[in-house]
Amino acid sequence: MKAKVKIGNRFVGDGEPVYIIAEIGINHNGSLDLAKKLIDSAVLSGCDAVKFQKRTPELCVPKDQWNIERDTPWGRMTYLEYRYKVEFGFEEYFEIDSYCKSKGIDWFASPWDIESVSFLEKFNPIAYKIPSACLTDYQLLKKVSSTGRPIILSTGMSTIEEVKDAVSVLGKENLLLAQATSTYPCKVDELNLNVIKTYKEMFPEIPIGYSGHETGLAPTLAAVALGATFVERHITLDRAMWGTDQAASVEIVGFQRLVKDIRDIEKALGDGIKKVYPSEENSLKKLRKFKTEIES
Repeated sequence: MKAKVKIGNRFVGDGEPVYIIAEIGINHNGSLDLAKKLIDSAVLSGCDAVKFQKRTPELCVPKDQWNIERDTPWGRMTYLEYRYKVEFGFEEYFEIDSYCKSKGIDWFASPWDIESVSFLEKFNPIAYKIPSACLTDYQLLKKVSSTGRPIILSTGMSTIEEVKDAVSVLGKENLLLAQATSTYPCKVDELNLNVIKTYKEMFPEIPIGYSGHETGLAPTLAAVALGATFVERHITLDRAMWGTDQAASVEIVGFQRLVKDIRDIEKALGDGIKKVYPSEENSLKKLRKFKTEIES
């Protein structure tokens, strides 16, 4: 049985091309112009979708952190004020929706609270992503599940028991599961890519993928070789820019290389059936000098 889920106009899962998501998240730093440049970069790289994050700051920021001041590109302000600075509202998402449609790329978002789900529903999203931080927020999981849309569940910071419980709440239909480690950037020896194989054995009905927060590209490519049916990496114009996710992001040239290498790996993996290719025939004639019958 092949695990497949339809997202937008295409299937994601076993036997399908790897679905490549450029996670813009909050790397736009509250700038719609920057968001559009990141969308353009994802299109240029050949990504299938871009993803944002949507929060209601009062619900997502603990009250004891509301008034803690911090330095930002906009001056010194409270943490709650900062969260609003990097949060898009209806007008910005309306523009993002129109812009992505004009560029021929899908978009969706990670809602961090129930109000954000209701907000995003206004745009008829193709899917939702449950961030790792919300994996045990069963009220949010139930709200997202009630929309009937495909759901990608990221599993950083989670035990296998917590993952099983979240899958039980969401149900396996229309669900995709991503291995992740929620450190930004993540050390290579904590990526645990073999969890992809564990998930495939444990949840054969669910497409399994990878959400990476490492520096470099090799682990993401290894995830594809291990069977990841979708991958997500943060995208940025400059890893030195302001923002908590920038250092764990991939710049544009790197993203172009990542997409190209993923497509090459897909071709190189083949169908698993051993055969002699037509391109080998000359070598076969020239180099295979002996053919001895096996004694019975």
